[in-house]
Amino acid sequence: MQSPFNKMRSITLAAAVILAAATAAYAHHGWSWTQDGFFELKGKIMAIYIGNPHATLDVDAEGEAWRVEMAPPSRTIAAGFTEEVAKVGDEVTAIGHRSRDESEKRMKAVRVIVGGKPYDVYPDRVPPA
Repeated sequence: MQSPFNKMRSITLAAAVILAAATAAYAHHGWSWTQDGFFELKGKIMAIYIGNPHATLDVDAEGEAWRVEMAPPSRTIAAGFTEEVAKVGDEVTAIGHRSRDESEKRMKAVRVIVGGKPYDVYPDRVPPA
């Protein structure tokens, strides 16, 4: 049988693990990890993923591999961006916010442009024209 002290310690440890996981998930899916100003990235698509937790593009920008995170799949598809509108090798422009950690080649896009057509995955966050 577990002592009351060990039981309380186990409960506290479990709560701390759950809180840490929830905080990491919130930070990852929110905007807190991004810089405030807009950032534009141009390059060639290396990979396309339309799935959970959010759609992504891997982009070769001047020889550097970047991860472009978009919206969750339903929102990305609602914006018109599907795997059929772009393919590996296509030129892409992504507009959004880059990671606060500048050593990390990652950004969260609000608009993606392929073949001259814009896809606003976060239309309420698109910069003014």
